[in-house]
Amino acid sequence: MDDNAGRGRAAWPWRVMATAAAAAVVLGGCGSGDDDKAAEPSPSASSRSATPTASGSPSSSSSAGGDATSLTPFQADPAQVPKTKPQAEALAAAVALKPEAWGADFRAQQPAASAPGTAAVLDEQCRWERRSLPQGVLASLSRYSELPGTTGKGEIKVTAAVTVHATVLDADDQLSTTLEEPLRCREQQVRTDERISGLMSTGTPYGQGENTYSDDQVVEIGSYLTGTAKQSYFWFVTRLGTVTLAVSVKGAKGYTDSELNRFGSQATSTMLSRVEFELGGKN
Repeated sequence: MDDNAGRGRAAWPWRVMATAAAAAVVLGGCGSGDDDKAAEPSPSASSRSATPTASGSPSSSSSAGGDATSLTPFQADPAQVPKTKPQAEALAAAVALKPEAWGADFRAQQPAASAPGTAAVLDEQCRWERRSLPQGVLASLSRYSELPGTTGKGEIKVTAAVTVHATVLDADDQLSTTLEEPLRCREQQVRTDERISGLMSTGTPYGQGENTYSDDQVVEIGSYLTGTAKQSYFWFVTRLGTVTLAVSVKGAKGYTDSELNRFGSQATSTMLSRVEFELGGKN
């Protein structure tokens, strides 16, 4: 990426954080308590011919894979937009954060990444599970990292996920689905003894609030429960063209919601910059 692009993106973490902080105020406070792995995003519902954005307003996107909405902060080079599964897998691998990108003290969880050729889906019983890639998704990759606990602080667990869609409408559909899921499932089962509860979400499309960096973003907050322990939970899902980025942060003892928000905001900003670099577009 050229120097001008780098300087232009220097303020992104704070703009992303401002949007997320504003969303948290709208949604209200969430609980706090103890440990383990954060849930992942639903990659996409079935594609629709007329798809609303996460904010509920109609999308003006074309169905062509490289096309963007008429209001967008970024125009990709059509030649760089993935059209095949191998191209999409390469893009996802280049964008999804490894532990060191979160910070010097982060390390990989076990497992460190999702199974190839699968995506996380919230089923009809409000349980998260991994399934084969749905129609409209070319590739999906989740990487799991953690910040070990220290004296007076618990262990933070985070996820960075990238989903590459066949069209803008498919990607837009994911944001709409994400926004609606807390209405369908206020409590979601992650695994046998882990669940997310009290979920609320809000959407901020490009040009509204502080969103000057993405086509659309959904912020979801709630409480992550492991047994009887409860921690704050943040989930950012962001779209840029045909690519959706998801960052989840599960809190731990000794960390404020502002600190957790900062981890999520900076991770989102870094992955947005990587998408722009990989797709070779110019603002």
